[in-house]
Amino acid sequence: MASETTAGAIASPRDEIGFWGFSKPQLAALAVLIAFIAVAPYFLYPVFLMKLLCFALFACAFNLLIGYVGLLSFGHAAYFGMGGYIAGHTAKVWGLTPELAVLAGAAFACVQGWIFGWIAIRRQGIYFAMITLALAQMVYFFCLQAPFTGGEDGIQAIPRGSLFGVISLEPDMTMYWFVAAVFLAGFLFIHRIIHSPYGQVLKAIRENEPRATSLGYRTDDYKLVAFILSATISGVAGGVKSLVFGIATLTDVFWAMSGEAVLMTLVGGIGTVFGPVVGAAVIVTMQNYLAEMGAWVTVIQGVIFVIIVLAFRRGIVGEIANLLRVKL
Repeated sequence: MASETTAGAIASPRDEIGFWGFSKPQLAALAVLIAFIAVAPYFLYPVFLMKLLCFALFACAFNLLIGYVGLLSFGHAAYFGMGGYIAGHTAKVWGLTPELAVLAGAAFACVQGWIFGWIAIRRQGIYFAMITLALAQMVYFFCLQAPFTGGEDGIQAIPRGSLFGVISLEPDMTMYWFVAAVFLAGFLFIHRIIHSPYGQVLKAIRENEPRATSLGYRTDDYKLVAFILSATISGVAGGVKSLVFGIATLTDVFWAMSGEAVLMTLVGGIGTVFGPVVGAAVIVTMQNYLAEMGAWVTVIQGVIFVIIVLAFRRGIVGEIANLLRVKL
């Protein structure tokens, strides 16, 4: 391994100004995000907000891989969906409390990410993307046939249960605060990863992997750990979503779900901390409020996406950060 001096030559988390690695603009954005989370359920439908937060965490997990390691995975639905299936099964059949059910889903996604990452991580570019897609499709067909998943019917009537066996999560507002706490914990954890010495090495690998290798870093190991972390957080998001809606279905492991994660990250801004959150908000809001348009939904979404891609080449948050000359 390279020395600490050499590692510092790549980048140093001490370059960040502010609390816990947050720059001042990022602290302001974080304050706005927390304020929105605190106030929103009193003005908007809590279930809609819970869906938004679940997908925002999923997009943030995906962004950790593509935005800071440069690896495009088309198979993240496998971890999101299996996290939901395992959390739903353990909550409904085994009677686990919600926090343990979510942890079970995350643990399964972690192991899954380690196995799939070990297979795919030595490939790059389109080859890496295609391998992750193929592995995810294997998971989809497994879920279609496995007895415990319920096949095309999925796992239904998943109970929300009681947090720590004490606090009932059946009321939407109570469940909302649980989801908000999970999202913020995951978001801050991802931010800490990005701005740790480990995260600086990931950025170095993204920018110039041969140079990072020449400095003594075992790049495949760093990428594998990032892959596992991304898969685990995706499993958390999927597990929480299954508890919110009381159902885990094939939709969550289908390749289109991976496409949604890609889309959310692109719209918000690849390689930005807050970009995936904004991207998830845009996509989920359109899906929710344009549903009544019927077949015109896809046409309207397509037009909006084209406008965003043409007007915001770096994504919404990326363009705002570039305009203000700050890092978000």
